Amino acid sequence: MKLGFGLYKHMLNEEHYKFAKQCGATHVVIHLVDYFGNDSNNKDNANQPIGQKEGWGGAGSGQLWSLEEIVKIKNDLNSHGLQLEAIENFDPAIWHDILLDGPKKEEQMELVKEQIRIVGKAGIPYFGYNFSLAGVSSRDIGAYARGGAESVGMDGSVDETPIPNGMVWNMVYDKNAPEGSLPRIDHDELWKRLQYFLENSLPVAEEAGVILAAHPDDPPMPYVRNTPRLVYQPDMYQRLLDIYPSENSKLEFCLGSVAEMTEGDVYEATDSYSKQNKLGYIHFRNIVGKVPNYKEVFVDEGDIDMVKILRILKKNNFQGVLIPDHTPQMTCSAPWHAGMAYAMGYMKAALSGVEKED
Repeated sequence: MKLGFGLYKHMLNEEHYKFAKQCGATHVVIHLVDYFGNDSNNKDNANQPIGQKEGWGGAGSGQLWSLEEIVKIKNDLNSHGLQLEAIENFDPAIWHDILLDGPKKEEQMELVKEQIRIVGKAGIPYFGYNFSLAGVSSRDIGAYARGGAESVGMDGSVDETPIPNGMVWNMVYDKNAPEGSLPRIDHDELWKRLQYFLENSLPVAEEAGVILAAHPDDPPMPYVRNTPRLVYQPDMYQRLLDIYPSENSKLEFCLGSVAEMTEGDVYEATDSYSKQNKLGYIHFRNIVGKVPNYKEVFVDEGDIDMVKILRILKKNNFQGVLIPDHTPQMTCSAPWHAGMAYAMGYMKAALSGVEKED
């Protein structure tokens, strides 16, 4: 198993590469579309999005990320002793109508296919995605972690505000969209849209040597912002994998999201999917509670026995990357850096201990 960090676009610089290396990371997962919460004054909190309000973020330019752009990032990481493991999430500007079953769906599918080919040419193993209309939503922020560290969670309520036209995944892709909001659809309709995506994208991913890795819903509720969710219980991941069986279809396995689910068991899910060799890379974070009442906490203080998770992964020969994803913000002049350094230190020590066990 390998350890890494997730870095947003504004973090793709020497300062953060050195920080990652100094913490003991060897791999990096990157986001190439930045988005910032309205209730955050620190851009580094972008890896812990919490606002999700109308107009909360903007989609990218709609231009594909070029081979030259990706290779440059990869080479910069390599020069700091780091490997680029994955790109996480498509730009909503190139696939919003795939999510929404809109008139540009087929045109955008060609863009998605080409983006996958480019990522393959750059030699990046994974492309993470979250097939969701609302994205991360319904969370609030507070002093939820040990010692009053700032973190996120749910307070028992779910945001039922409809998503305005021209917006998906918390990002505005069309500022001139007509007034109104997305029509309510059922779960079967969203699964049909996912099937279209997988049946068209996975053959290309197979040819390109790229693994598509699916993130569960965060938070894992049946409906958020008047839109259905796909993977809000552990067994729903299996339904996703079975739509188009492929060695290039795996999971962006978020321990926190799975543990927040009201059914199943995070250890059983970890065991089942790792036995199938379906874990791509793992968001290694901890929580207390279940939806709609949970809090994100430090990696060593939550409901999940993280060492037990590592033992399961070792037993099933998981060799992928673990990243903290996001952590509570510590009370100091560099809250993100301190929280991430703490998480990585714990992960490094725990993994070393488990690997030495017979």
